[in-house]
Amino acid sequence: MSKKNTRPVVAVVGRPNVGKSTLFNALAGEKIAIVKDTPGITRDRIYADVSWLDRNFTLIDTGGIEPDSKDIILLQMREQAQIAIDTADVILFLVDVKQGLQDADSKVADMLRRSRKPVLLVVNKVDDFNKHMADVYEFYNLGIGEPYPISAANRLGFGELLDEVMAHFPQSVDDEEDDERTKVAIIGKPNVGKSSIINRLIGENRLIVSDIAGTTRDAVDTEIVHDGRDYVFIDTAGLRRKNKIKEELERYMIIRTVTAVERADIAVLVIDAVEGVTEQDAKIAGIAHDRGKAVIIAVNKWDMVEKNNQTVKEYTQRIKEVLSFMPYAEIMFISAASGQRLMKLYEVIDAVNENHSMRVATGVLNEIIMEAVALQQPPADKGKRLRIYYTTQVAVKPPTFVIFVNDKELMHFSYLRYLENQIRDAFGFAGTPLKFFVRERKDSN
Repeated sequence: MSKKNTRPVVAVVGRPNVGKSTLFNALAGEKIAIVKDTPGITRDRIYADVSWLDRNFTLIDTGGIEPDSKDIILLQMREQAQIAIDTADVILFLVDVKQGLQDADSKVADMLRRSRKPVLLVVNKVDDFNKHMADVYEFYNLGIGEPYPISAANRLGFGELLDEVMAHFPQSVDDEEDDERTKVAIIGKPNVGKSSIINRLIGENRLIVSDIAGTTRDAVDTEIVHDGRDYVFIDTAGLRRKNKIKEELERYMIIRTVTAVERADIAVLVIDAVEGVTEQDAKIAGIAHDRGKAVIIAVNKWDMVEKNNQTVKEYTQRIKEVLSFMPYAEIMFISAASGQRLMKLYEVIDAVNENHSMRVATGVLNEIIMEAVALQQPPADKGKRLRIYYTTQVAVKPPTFVIFVNDKELMHFSYLRYLENQIRDAFGFAGTPLKFFVRERKDSN
């Protein structure tokens, strides 16, 4: 179970009202996006993790379009298509059988065709396959290939479509397995100094191997050898687009962060010391946390902050408040401009990487759990007390544990947090999240 697969990314592109949100929700299996008749309602959830058969992928919704005029629709569709081309392994181009083939569809189709990315043409709202097939064939004129008829609202036609999506996923998973290099995504808001940090790390390392554009993505991977160890830094910078509205910028930034974090083991979240930690930082940090990556928080521009003997303590406290969902993250204070403590980043990356991949022997693990149970009695409900039979580690990156109990309803969140803290006290695990699954095993077994 410790095999680490990078999730491929699938992006949905399409005009207003063709059913992007409905498809997104149906595949994500929950009502995340708000579906309204008003076109162009932008949603909060931009990405979701989807499982089909035994493969997982990340689905991204490239954005809503405000239908002011045909020109604006086309302009925004081109931007959506560009985001999809930049970040996705497979693009779903959604059209509407009831609206028929539109001029904007053809123009975006040209762009997608030139991208050399796998594009699947998905014809939505085909509620009756016999009745609508003649209308579906009209979309062959886009020159993208065979149209896949579906009804997102009724969940029809998904099987064939998803099988085809899987067929286009990169087959590089096995190569990734042998890749021993430490992969680090440098994430954060625009202008916090992400690129400066990488440039500085390269500057101190004359042994830079190469600068290769990320294979399928638009991020640039920088390979560095430091003290005989290989690192790949994945940069999410690249928001150089002018005059984009703030929401669009944020959407683009989040999509870029998701795709970069997906390929990394460790995320370094760069925060601007002068500005302080913000809600936007929390949003970006959440992406790494949700994906179980190890996290280092690098507070950059520390040389520009006026300090007294309380500054570090107060700053650390504030970060822990805003990023309270990741108390395990390692915090560093650095300056890319002056180089202050920047080389220490390698040490912290190495330590965190080791914790992220750490395996704990089952015997030792169960001793710690038994001691924890003796110190603090498990919760009970209606006279029935939680019994913990056995705990074992089933995966790394992040370290993942299964706890076998008599009744999982009795395992309160607070008690699980207590057990996690005991495990952390015993083994460290600084910088990495831990995952727990609680399974029932009846007494009679």
